[in-house]
Order: sequence, then C-alpha cells, then structure tokens
Amino acid sequence: MPAGPFGLVLGVLALAGCGGAAPAAPTKSADASQVPTAPAEARAQLAARAAAAQDRRMVASYRLLTPGEAERTVSVTLATDGTWRVDVARGALGGTTDVSVVRTKDGLYQCAPAATDSSAGASTDSSAAAPTDPSTPASTGQSTVVGCVRVAGPDGRLRPAHDPRVEHVFTDWLAVLTDQRAALAVSPAKPIKGVRGACFSVESSSASLAAPLDLGIYCYDQDGTLTGAALGFGTLVLDGTPGGPPATVSLPGPVVGGRPLPTASPSPSDSPSPSGSRHP
Repeated sequence: MPAGPFGLVLGVLALAGCGGAAPAAPTKSADASQVPTAPAEARAQLAARAAAAQDRRMVASYRLLTPGEAERTVSVTLATDGTWRVDVARGALGGTTDVSVVRTKDGLYQCAPAATDSSAGASTDSSAAAPTDPSTPASTGQSTVVGCVRVAGPDGRLRPAHDPRVEHVFTDWLAVLTDQRAALAVSPAKPIKGVRGACFSVESSSASLAAPLDLGIYCYDQDGTLTGAALGFGTLVLDGTPGGPPATVSLPGPVVGGRPLPTASPSPSDSPSPSGSRHP
C-alpha cells in the first residue's frame, strides 16, 4: 500500500534521527587571534608588538602590585618627540618617597620631593626652591615640591642602586624584545588577572649570559600598549584608557646638586652630616 503523506513525514524524521544533529560551527573568541599557538609564532608576535610599543606615544596610569606592599601607582608619559617620564609612587628610600625618572634632550634625571633631596646630598638652598608639580605622585603625603638630579646623558642609565626599574619596560627593554637574536625563550602565557591583550612568557635561553631585561610575563595590545607585566619588581596592570601624548616632557622641578636617591632604605652610615653632605 503506498505511503501517505503521514508516512513520508515519518520517513524524513527517521532519517534525520539517524544522522543526528549537524555539529555547530566552532566559534572564535574575541581574543583567539591574539593568542599565539607555538613558540616561534609567540616570538614573532611579541617582537611585532614590542616594535609597535617603540612608536607608541601616550599618557597612561598603571597599578603596581608587589607582594607584602600596598598597591602603588605608576604614571607614564611618552612624548611625541621621544622624551619620557615615569613617576613611581614610593619608589625610593625603601618605599617612603615618590620618585620620577625623566629623560629629556639634555639628559637623564631622577626627580624627588625636595624635602628628601637633602638626605641624598642635594642642595636645599631656599632661594632655589622648586615649583609645585601637580602631576607628581603624592602617595606618601609629602610636599609635591621636587628637585631633579642629572644622572647621565640622554642615552645613559641609572645605577642599579638608584633604579626603580619600572621605566625600562617602556624604554630600552623594547629593543631587546624586538631583537629575535637575543638569547630569550618566548612562549604563550596565561593572561594576568585584569589584563587584556596577548601575554608572553619571556625566559632566558642561555645559562651563561645575564638576561638583558627582567624575565617574566609581558602583555600588549595590538597597538603596542603595554597592558600588563609580571616581573621582578612587581606586577603592572594598565588602569583605564591611555590618553594622548604631549609634544615634549619637561622636568617637574629645577635641577639640583647632589646624588640621586637609592631605592632601598639608607643605612645609618648614609645619614647626612650636620652640614647636609653625605659621609664619603
């Protein structure tokens, strides 16, 4: 007996049941294109993003998280003309004093509240009082009147004892990250909590050579914005959206004499003498 319309419908349903539901097409997450799949690809992607970071000009704020310490703020200004300034809250004298590292066309400077410059042998002549700079971090409750000590030429570096290290992430370490001949092993890394973009684990590939930068995790957006980093000095997390850059960076205060401040707390032998100069 020929099958009626009802039988045809049952046959179609039976065939569909045997074949099962068609598998859904895989969906690509919004960040899938940012995640490298192999070490060689990771190295190339990191180099590309670090190269973009070398051309990035912005004003940005970061949270600096260090185990056992209160959260700090790092303010970064990368000017159009290549000058830059990095303010590190509580970045000197064992976390008691805010400090800025500034590079202008005239040199590299360390700037800090004038009230603390005398402890490093800087001039405290009241006739040369520094102006107030509202952009200087005031996390320690100190006066924002600052003085700046010239520590090197424009291409120079701070000595390790005076170096908060944070500024290197935005400046000279980028040249290392773009150099695929550097003795580094790069691999994909899990994102740092609260950080967007692609993250890369950077380790040394040579046991005999000192690493030319801090090893750890570096995270970047495609436009070269550092969105986060987990390194020896702590974890940086981008706070908010970066703003446009100024044409140039100027010092937050006048140039003063003396020595830059150390990052660690001074020992008793480093205490200033009554005349205001440091002991040799």
